[in-house]
Amino acid sequence: MLRLPSTLAFKTPRPLMAQRMLLPALLLSVWAAPAWSADLLTITRDALENNAELSSARSQTQSVEAGRDVARGDLLPQLNASGNVAHNRTYESQTSAAGTQAGQVGNGTGNTGGNDDPFNSVSLTLEASQALFDARNSREVEQAEREIDQQIYALASTEQQVLIDVATAYFDILRANDILDARLAQERAIGRQLEQAEEQFEVGLIAITEVEEAQASFDQSRAERIAAQSDLQVSFEALERLTGQRYASIEALSDDYPIQQPTPSDRDYWVDLAVENNPLVLAEQAGVEVSRSAVGVAQAQRLPTLEAFASYQYADNDIDGIQGHDESSQIGLSANWPLYTGGSTQASIRQSTYQLEASQFDFEAQRRDTVQQVRSLYTQVSNDVSTVDAREQAIVSNQSALDATRAGYEVGTRNIVDVLNAEQNLYNAISDYAQARYDYVVNLLSLRQQSGRLDVEAVEEINAWLQGEEVTFTLPEDAGSSSVTNIGERPVLEQ
Repeated sequence: MLRLPSTLAFKTPRPLMAQRMLLPALLLSVWAAPAWSADLLTITRDALENNAELSSARSQTQSVEAGRDVARGDLLPQLNASGNVAHNRTYESQTSAAGTQAGQVGNGTGNTGGNDDPFNSVSLTLEASQALFDARNSREVEQAEREIDQQIYALASTEQQVLIDVATAYFDILRANDILDARLAQERAIGRQLEQAEEQFEVGLIAITEVEEAQASFDQSRAERIAAQSDLQVSFEALERLTGQRYASIEALSDDYPIQQPTPSDRDYWVDLAVENNPLVLAEQAGVEVSRSAVGVAQAQRLPTLEAFASYQYADNDIDGIQGHDESSQIGLSANWPLYTGGSTQASIRQSTYQLEASQFDFEAQRRDTVQQVRSLYTQVSNDVSTVDAREQAIVSNQSALDATRAGYEVGTRNIVDVLNAEQNLYNAISDYAQARYDYVVNLLSLRQQSGRLDVEAVEEINAWLQGEEVTFTLPEDAGSSSVTNIGERPVLEQ
């Protein structure tokens, strides 16, 4: 984290004194909240356990794995059992003229041959089958295997995306905190300048226009400070969304964190690494194999199927005059060959072939996009190294310019506008330096992500450069309009 130049430690203006007196209350509200301190590694592990998108991807992977068992089940023995228990009654209304002529006794209605006695029946059927040759089901199992491969790569991509999202959110908080510290110091400095201008105006040393210039500059710095506080709150909420947890404070990045070129410093090396290891590229490549398997499934619809089967039936009833039960069994082979299906098989083959072509184009598009991303990130990281150095030097230069402008103002060769502009330039330089440092860290991690080399070990390497100093803040509902609690003097940047 940055230290502001020691020459900027002015007396705190009265408008800010009340704000500083609120700090103990803010700290108490932070301690009372259900939150705790954490470093990047701790928060990363929390995200790997609790992130909703990652949990969804894991469940989706398990679902795809279960789909393989569904497809495989059609190739394994099938056994079915069915039974039936029924109460039966037959209603007859037919009569027999021959029976009546022979002197048979009727039932008073002329229905001498009817039989409406009820009876109960029971039946049981057992059927077993085993596929001996089914090319379509076999290729569906192969397709399910390829879908698992694709989903595993998609899961790896989601995990890496969670890692980069957590790191980005973490360093966005540190970035927002450094900028807020700069804006607070700027507001204090310009507030002091405003007080001096008011005092000089009261004794007639300067015109009212200079007071108004200082007031306008102070109002602008106050607006920038409020915006920086808002950015800090938003950054914190983004981190909470990723993990589902609130943190009272996080550790800051050491000033000694090395800003250096990617290792190895060969762009083609990173490009080749990405083509071979980027999970999105590998997922699209696996998608090509899924589509190729789908073509095989469609083509297999033209082939015959052969299965062995066996069945057993048992039946019994309690009809008067009938004793015993019926049993039967059957065993054999069953074959089926679809000779013509109305053209649907050929249409299915054409459809899956076009889908294969589409997946091949998707793979090539993803490969090109990854190559472009890696080249851009490598260039960006390389430029970040120079940018950080230039931004650091800009702080020193702007500090010297501010000192010279103040000296000129005291002897009358510079006006207050020059001083205010010089102060604005200095704090903008400090803010830009913080932006450049964290841009470098995030871009370097993004380069590793695109190369398929972002993992917990990479996070541990950066976590080792976090220091004991903590960035502490609270949410607006916990402490009203103020959100930052560590608004003391920043460390001094060596000149």
